[in-house]
Amino acid sequence: MIFLDFSKAIKERRSIRKFTATPIEKELIISLLNNAASLYESEETPHWRCVHFNTLDSRQRLANSMVAKVKESRLGKLIPSPMTDFFAKQLSNTPANLVFIAEAADNKQQSDENYAAVCSIMQNFQLLGWDHSLGMLWYTDPMIQSESFFKEIGLRKGEKFAGILHIGHFEKTPRSWRKRTPAEKKWISIGEDNRLHSDNLQINSQSILEVINEAVWAPNDGLREPWRFVYVTDKDMVSQLATSYEDASPSLLLVVAKEEADLHKQEEDYAAVCCLIQNFQLLTKTKPWNVRRMIPDWIYDRERCKPFGILPQERIVAVLELGGNNRYSISASTSPLLNITHL
Repeated sequence: MIFLDFSKAIKERRSIRKFTATPIEKELIISLLNNAASLYESEETPHWRCVHFNTLDSRQRLANSMVAKVKESRLGKLIPSPMTDFFAKQLSNTPANLVFIAEAADNKQQSDENYAAVCSIMQNFQLLGWDHSLGMLWYTDPMIQSESFFKEIGLRKGEKFAGILHIGHFEKTPRSWRKRTPAEKKWISIGEDNRLHSDNLQINSQSILEVINEAVWAPNDGLREPWRFVYVTDKDMVSQLATSYEDASPSLLLVVAKEEADLHKQEEDYAAVCCLIQNFQLLTKTKPWNVRRMIPDWIYDRERCKPFGILPQERIVAVLELGGNNRYSISASTSPLLNITHL
């Protein structure tokens, strides 16, 4: 049983870039990973793994592989070597580094399932770590992604690098310098907003917006807030798309991501939206709601997305069924004890 005030952790968590020298026990990392994986609910076991760089020697090798591409670039040749050496030393002194890797797939839908799972588990890990006074920085910069880096982390054919979490204890929490945009400004509704009843379940747009306005405190690079929401209660639309209702008809919440022209920003924004969705699911654990997260095949069909106002530069990341009878079996992720390599 995990006892954590998710609302408090989601709101308070910050990216941390400066850590103390206090070491982090391997047992704590394993425990947090197990709990983070158990909080991700899925109808299928997602395919992912991670590599733990814990010793000074392994962290130094990782740091050298991360700066290799910088040193070889045109820009790197203009940067004095003491600066790159200082950066590598800072990375080496980070108490722990966790590299998360998703298994790719032959089709886009399964590949997205695996990547969404990894991003969601990383967010769970950050929140659980915050409760243990551990700060983290989620790092994916293209400048570190070189052949030597992928060799160091052991990236295999058919796998996708999801990100590194730099982890350590910290002395000072940085201030939040910017508020999040209210969800109401990124929200459209299709259909009548009738209150849904199913035993003790009560859901309407206002109650959903209240949860989203907490969930939007998700990590996202540059605070781009690349998300918006389409709330669907139109009975005809719901009946065509929903899959888990019998006695009680659910509503649908489509979580949409903006797609930047830059492919790296696309991945970062997709990860950010996945974290927001995971926040939403964690927050609804305290409510008598049935929430089912799906990545259905129809979201990859542009024509089928048009009725929901999805623009060419957007994509649906997930569809949340709210309500219904929860008759589908939901299982937790496979134990990370079988998916973690310690270096």
